[in-house]
Formats: sequence, C-alpha cells, structure tokens
Amino acid sequence: MATDPRAMIDRAPMSRFQWTVVAIMVGLNALDGFDVLSISFASPGIAKDWGIDRGALGFVLSMELVGMAAGSLLLGGVADRIGRRLTILGCLVGMAFGMFGAASAHDVTTLSLWRVVTGLGIGGMLASTNAAVAEAANASRRNLAVVLMAAGYPVGTIVGGLISARLLADHGWPAVFVFGGIATLCFLPLVLLFAPESIAFMMEQRRPDTLVRVNRVLRRMGHAVVDALPDVAPKAPRVRIAALFTPAFVPLTIALTIAYLAHIMTFYFIVKWIPKIVVDMGFAPPLAAGVLVWTSIGGASGALLLGLLSVRLRVYALTIGAMLASTLAIIVFGRGQTDLASLSLVAAIAGFATNAGVVGLYALVASVFPTQLRATATGFVIGVGRGGSALAPALAGLLFKAGYGLPIVAALMAMGSLVGAISLFSVRRRLHATP
Repeated sequence: MATDPRAMIDRAPMSRFQWTVVAIMVGLNALDGFDVLSISFASPGIAKDWGIDRGALGFVLSMELVGMAAGSLLLGGVADRIGRRLTILGCLVGMAFGMFGAASAHDVTTLSLWRVVTGLGIGGMLASTNAAVAEAANASRRNLAVVLMAAGYPVGTIVGGLISARLLADHGWPAVFVFGGIATLCFLPLVLLFAPESIAFMMEQRRPDTLVRVNRVLRRMGHAVVDALPDVAPKAPRVRIAALFTPAFVPLTIALTIAYLAHIMTFYFIVKWIPKIVVDMGFAPPLAAGVLVWTSIGGASGALLLGLLSVRLRVYALTIGAMLASTLAIIVFGRGQTDLASLSLVAAIAGFATNAGVVGLYALVASVFPTQLRATATGFVIGVGRGGSALAPALAGLLFKAGYGLPIVAALMAMGSLVGAISLFSVRRRLHATP
C-alpha cells in the first residue's frame, strides 16, 4: 500500500527545512505588515504636503484595504488551483509595482489607485501564506507555525517603523514607499530558492510528474522518499467559494467572517490612525512613527505569547480572550495620554491585544478547513473582512471631521472586537473540536 506523504509529514518532527519555509512565510507576512502600514508612516507628511483634511486622509488610508479585499477573494481561489508558490510570486511583483507607483504619486486619486494595486498583492499573499504554512508544518506544530507566520505582521511594522522614522527624518515621505518596493523585490529569490510548492497541494492537484516533485520536496525536508503515491481520489469539482456555504461549513464561514471583519476594523483604527493622532497632539512625525512601533512591539508580543500558549491551550479560547482584552484596551487608549511615554505604553497594550486576536483567527481558519478549501476559505474570510474593514479608517476620519473627540471615536471603534468575540462564541461547539 502506498505511503501518504502528508501523513508522514504530520507524524514526523519538524525538520530544519520545514522551519525555513515557515521563516520565509513569517518574512512575507512581515513584508505585508510594512507595506500595509507604509501609508500610515507617510500620512502626516502627505497631509502636510498636499493640505488634505482628516476626511480625505481617511479615504486614502482605506484604499489598500479595498485592494486587499479583492485580492483575497480573487487570489485565494487561484492559490487553490495553480498553487501557493506561483500565487505568492505573482503577488510580490504586484506589491512592488504598487509601492514604487505610490512613491511617484502627486495627488490623492493617483495615490489611492496605487494603494489599491498594492492591496491586491497583499490580499492574495495573505491567503497563500496562511495555507502554505499550515501545509509545511506537522500536526503538532501547525497552530504554532500559523501563529508565528501571523506574528510576522507586527515584526514588519516594528522594523519598518524604525526605518521609516529614519527615512522621514532624512528624506520625504516617498522614500518610505521606495524602501517598501525594494524590500518586496528582495523576497522573490528567497521564495524561488527555499519555498517549494506544498506537498498537500501537489497531492490534491495530481500531474504526471507529481511523484518526482513530491520526493524532491521530501528529500529537502529530510524525510524518506516514497515509491508510489496513494490512489488519487475521484476528481473533485473545481473549488469555488460556494463550497464554503455547504451545510458542513456555512456556520463556521459566517461566524469567522463576521469575527474577522469586526475585529479587524478595531485593529485598523489603531494602526492606521496612531501616527496622525500623535502628530495632532503636537509631536513630530518621526516620534509618531515611534509610537506606532511600540504598538507593533505590543502586537508582536501578543502574537508570540498566543503562539506559545496555543501549544497547551485551545486557540479558540485564547482568541476570544484577546478580543475582549482588545475592547478594553482601545477604550483606555481613547481616554488620551499627556506624555509620549504614557501614550506609547497604552498603544503597546492595545497592539498586544488586537494583534493576538488577529493571529488567533488565522490559526482557527487554518485548522477548521481542509486542504482543498484552506486558501479559498482564508481568502474569503480575509477578503470580506478587509473589504468591510476598509470602512474603519474612513469612518474614524468622518467621525473626527464631524467634531467627535478621541474618547468617543475610540469607544465606538472598540466595539468591533466585542462583536468578533460574540461571533466566535456563537459557534463555540464547532470550534471546541479544533486544537
């Protein structure tokens, strides 16, 4: 009887090569983190140079989220058809194109269009990396690997924020986008050399040379090769989003999508508006970027702690706890702080709670959906969530423009995390079955 390579990977310890694949996906998510927040780092300079108000700035801050929604919805399904690796490579090219374009923009409309292009690549990247990490890891370390991948996001904003602060001090805001474009291109050779297509995907999409390709990856992982592959199951219909709404998956699809949409609105209120809020308090743009760095340090800490705890505790319970903590933290953030140190501390706590909730949701999606639906499900949940969350920066901008103060705006935006926790609780019986 032929040995199933997927079962071999699930049972065997993680090899150095598997951890290398995970590390590359962590790096790609870090790149996503910087690319998404590059507009936040640059926004004070853009507002000053172009003389735009908070309402118009909120619109610009939302644009790559619109692109991310479209990219996740469209390219998540593509990753389940042509492969995670090819999709990632294509997304990297699109992201670099959008970043260099943003650096050359001279008005709100042009900048917004380039941010949509960047968002398209980021959206497809998120769906693909989530699936690729889950399929590179063994069964006992799968949740940890997915959480570590998601933790790359705040790490990217930390490193990017430190670099952006230096660039903003020495150059203009376009330098932030130029740096992002160069960093994006640097990942192309890394993916080509060290991130092969996942064995789980190759097993689902059989080709005449699948055995050779699977054994090539098994050797790189340090596992024994196989003489034959298990008999292929009857060819399933091409994966479509409609499969997520079959009776087996529809409750989870709806609950996870609502949870992600609501919580990510709270998350993006914080990470998109902190630099502008801090500048409006009278601090210089480089100092504002520093506060966002502290938010990201808190976010990375929250993600890593959730990852470590997920080895012993259920991700479901950890995620709900993080969302409830996020609600409280954002309300406290909105009460305002009198000095930069206090502001940085509260921002770090808010980043800790909000990002822990985000990475927990990634792990849940990767756990509850099978291989043939994993990237499609991730793309749908992220796509709809990011599409809805595009309202968050714009909504906050409109509330500020209407005269509402930070305490009221923050309290309203904090409700997204509470709604997310309630949504997950509504399917607690199904999620209790996940690791």
